Amino acid sequence: MVQEIKIPSVGESITSATVGTWLKADGEYVESGEEVLMIETDKVSTGIPTETSGILKHQANEGDDLDIGAVVAIVEEGEASEGHSESPEEEAADSDGSSEAAAEPAPEPAGDIRVTPVARKIAEEEGVDLSSVTGTGAAGKITKSDVLEAASGGASSEKEKEAPAAASEKRTTRKKLSPLRRKIATHLVNAQQEAAILSTFNECDMTNVMALRKRVQEDFVAKHGVKLGFMSFFIKAVVDGLKAVPGINAQIEGDEIVQNHFHDVGVAVGTDKGLFVPVIRDCDTKSFAEIEQDIIGYATKAREGSISLDDLQGGVFTITNGGIYGSLLSTPILNPPQSGILGMHSIQQRPVAIDGEVVIRPMMYLALSYDHRIVDGREAVTFLVRVKECIENPDRMLIGV
Repeated sequence: MVQEIKIPSVGESITSATVGTWLKADGEYVESGEEVLMIETDKVSTGIPTETSGILKHQANEGDDLDIGAVVAIVEEGEASEGHSESPEEEAADSDGSSEAAAEPAPEPAGDIRVTPVARKIAEEEGVDLSSVTGTGAAGKITKSDVLEAASGGASSEKEKEAPAAASEKRTTRKKLSPLRRKIATHLVNAQQEAAILSTFNECDMTNVMALRKRVQEDFVAKHGVKLGFMSFFIKAVVDGLKAVPGINAQIEGDEIVQNHFHDVGVAVGTDKGLFVPVIRDCDTKSFAEIEQDIIGYATKAREGSISLDDLQGGVFTITNGGIYGSLLSTPILNPPQSGILGMHSIQQRPVAIDGEVVIRPMMYLALSYDHRIVDGREAVTFLVRVKECIENPDRMLIGV
């Protein structure tokens, strides 16, 4: 019996997905429930498990764009044979001498040339002469990557291989934007075009927050199992600011202003796949420990590629911390349809005037970008000053005054 593994539906607005990374090799024995590949959409990456145990057969290559419901692999049910090899080439060699149990769809012959259907289609579209391409697949078949390399000027043909090494060295490389990166790009451009983005700046003295963290850190970790970071203080300060200036906790939809009465704050998390903004729910009712636990959980899920759409939706405000990368000052871009985003930055020892004396203090620049269509400058400045006051007087923030 054969089980088909199909691209699952991962959201109402998502109609296709890209094959990201195969976690299991073609021809490998897989157990029921094991994830066999990662797919990428314009919003999230997610793993696809198999429902049965058996031999996995790939039906698509990494980088292929497939519609929702398309078959990406099959699993031929059966027990793993003793000494079963996970290598497709070894498995093919151990069959009745046929090396055509390939990792890709069965190749189509083109004269004496062996080429996969996908590679043939790309060659026709790009005008690549298949006779000049050397196949790197099983039995010398030409794969998608071989054709793409030839189309981009790579040293895939025999003629190019005979050229001097220096002539075949690439000065540039090309790769297709991932669905997630395309979505991020579109999202940011739309934000710039649709909103009247303006930024205001301030700075805060981190002395008291740093002293408080140092004073309670050991007991905090012992009780809650997580460290007390700066982000939970800023999330609580933002909640205080949103309550003081509710206009920032609103958004424009068409010709209407939608006022939010909840405080779900997004925290930007950078990964090698792009920027994710998981949302911490009900920050006004959560403790510092609960917020820190949520942040760690979301950061782990984002980097592992297991974050879901629900984790990313519904925020009313966003906080981004460029300071962890060394940024001194920046102007963050709104995360539509939200009306505000707070940028945190590096903490630096700087001279400041306090009570008529110049002293050295750990200072952080803050940047608030906001949608000027709905938020006035007075409201923006009032909000940012409120955040500054909360950070500089964390004891008062903790007791709600």
